[in-house]
Amino acid sequence: MKLSKILPAFSYIFHPIFISLYGTLFYFLFSQNNPYEVQIYLTLIQVGILTLLLPLALYFLLVSLGIITSFTEASIQERRIPLIIQIVLFTVLILFSSSLHFLPELQYFFIGGLISSTIAFLSLLMNYKASLHMIGITSLATFSYALGIYNKTDFTNSIAFIVICTGLVASSRLYMKSHTLHELYIGTLIGIIPQICLWYFWL
Repeated sequence: MKLSKILPAFSYIFHPIFISLYGTLFYFLFSQNNPYEVQIYLTLIQVGILTLLLPLALYFLLVSLGIITSFTEASIQERRIPLIIQIVLFTVLILFSSSLHFLPELQYFFIGGLISSTIAFLSLLMNYKASLHMIGITSLATFSYALGIYNKTDFTNSIAFIVICTGLVASSRLYMKSHTLHELYIGTLIGIIPQICLWYFWL
């Protein structure tokens, strides 16, 4: 099977809507914080509802209203409402999740996601379409790498896997003609910089 035939799958597997849950799972798999089992389940439920299930429900509502026409190929206008929803839900999660308050590394991951989403929304107001897929996957990759350094843990294979997936997502977006190379670069910067700044200045 040619790689070009499976590239579009990476746009779905690493869609921005799944990144928060991936990051949370990664954190619990590799963090040395050792949270209680109840705390793990509570956090996963909160993240799953606020960043996956509720956005999916709202997505289908927007589709039924004709406001959005595609899950991966949204235009500049179609991106604005979902990004506003994402910003609001990230804010709710960060401010009102009692479990996240005891998991600072994970909380900063979501704060970085909130900052990246806000920057992406502001770019839309200027009619610029940065790649949301690259924002999501590079946020996850940076968080994973920083978590390894912070915990002084060697999970080179996991980082290598995420880096490879980042390249495949970028190739997928180019293959599907969803973005220009410049939009991928800008999306990468928007995803990486907030995560680096949060880890450097606050942890």
